[in-house]
Amino acid sequence: MGTDTLPAVTAAPSGLDLYARFALAGALGCSLTHGAFTPVDVVKTRIQLDPATYNRGMIGGFRQVIANEGAGALLTGFGPTFTGYFIQGAFKFGGYEFFKKQSINFLGLDKAREYRTAVYSVSAASAEFFASIALCPLEATRIRLVSQPGFAKGLVDGLSKIVSQEGVGALYSGFGPILFKQVPYTVTKFVAFEKIAEFFFSKVDKSTLSSGATTGINLGSGLLAGFAAAIVSQPADTMLSKINKTKGAPGEGTVSRLIKIASQLGLRGSFAGLPTRLFMVGGLTAGQFAIYGDIKKLLGATGGVEIAK
Repeated sequence: MGTDTLPAVTAAPSGLDLYARFALAGALGCSLTHGAFTPVDVVKTRIQLDPATYNRGMIGGFRQVIANEGAGALLTGFGPTFTGYFIQGAFKFGGYEFFKKQSINFLGLDKAREYRTAVYSVSAASAEFFASIALCPLEATRIRLVSQPGFAKGLVDGLSKIVSQEGVGALYSGFGPILFKQVPYTVTKFVAFEKIAEFFFSKVDKSTLSSGATTGINLGSGLLAGFAAAIVSQPADTMLSKINKTKGAPGEGTVSRLIKIASQLGLRGSFAGLPTRLFMVGGLTAGQFAIYGDIKKLLGATGGVEIAK
């Protein structure tokens, strides 16, 4: 007689294995969405850098770029965009889960639940700091490729040209604006998403929700969170595009360049391209949280501590 064997029980991932899965889910969510939105990013950057020429809105901007440079120009910077946001997404989402868990360990579950907005904010800001260190050189290269057609043939060529012509420091000339942009953006994005999703999930029995319904809530919450994050971070995004467009004058420091750019832009100029960026960031954020949630499930990375009420 044969003997029945019980199926092996696979242990849930924990520790480094769990956070690596969070990181991979975040990397795929960010790189796939940012890569797909490269044409929108090209148009948004052109509007920010040359609003006098690109003054016909998003659809008009698409037509202008295609008419002037061909449809291929809409994919300018795809390499650094995909690569940069793959790395940044890993640090951002993996780091957010890591720092959230450390905050819970420090405060205790009850206190963390009571002060969850602060936990979300500190975790997001901490994760974004390290994510921005990784992203900055690739974002500098992307903006240079978009703002100076013909500057280089792609990511590797662009990086090497900037380093050889201006030094490694040029890759981080926009680090201040990136932090000024990304930290408020990421904090708003995660806090708004957590709060909006918490509201939606409080109206239903989560145990009865299908995977499609859960993805739909993640999409809707991400869309609204993206709109909020885009508005908060728009002035810094415009300054980032400006400071990475060209190299500074001899002896001109980053702070003095930022002050000069801010004075030239003014309040209205700081929000140039906002409608295009609302469309872009809303779509990006919705896609990121939907993909992140689905890939986490596929990878079995469901061990994060839930502190929403």
